[in-house]
Amino acid sequence: MRLTRAAEYAIRCMVYLARQGRGVVTSRQEIARRAEIPGHFLAKIAQDLAKAGFIEIKQGARGGFVLLEEPRDISLLDVVETMIGEIYLNDCVARPSSCNVTYSCAVHRVWMDARDQLRETLRQVHFEQLMKEESCVPIFQAGDPAAVQSLESEKTGRSKKQH
Repeated sequence: MRLTRAAEYAIRCMVYLARQGRGVVTSRQEIARRAEIPGHFLAKIAQDLAKAGFIEIKQGARGGFVLLEEPRDISLLDVVETMIGEIYLNDCVARPSSCNVTYSCAVHRVWMDARDQLRETLRQVHFEQLMKEESCVPIFQAGDPAAVQSLESEKTGRSKKQH
C-alpha cells in the first residue's frame, strides 16, 4: 500500500480543520496556503471529505469548509480509507477469488495479519492527537508574533495585488 497524494492532502486538510475546531468556517484559500495544498486539488479532496460526512462545504463570500465532527471522533483510518478505499496489501486480500490457493496459503495469512495491524494502528490515531503536534501542517499559536506577522504580510500582499 502506498498513500496517494490525495490521501496525504486530505490528512493535511483535516489536521488544519481540527486545529480550527468543530463548526468553524475556514476559507479554502487559508487551508490551501497553510497546509500547502494546491487549490484545485483541495476542491476535489473536500468533495470526498464532505461526501464521507467529515466536513461541510459552505459557498459564498464567507464560505469555506467546516469540520462536522469532533477531532477525537475521526481516526486516521477513517480519512485514509475515504480517500483510497479499504486498505489491502495484496490482491488476494482484497479479492480472495483472484487466487486459487488463497485459503490454504501461508503468505495470504501474513498479508491479512499485516493489513489488520496497519488498519488497527491507523484506527487508534485520532485527529485530536494529530492537531496537537507539529506535523504535516505547521502549528500557529494564537498570539505568536511570527504567525501574526505572517498573516499581516499575506493580507498586505493580497490587498496590494487587488489594487
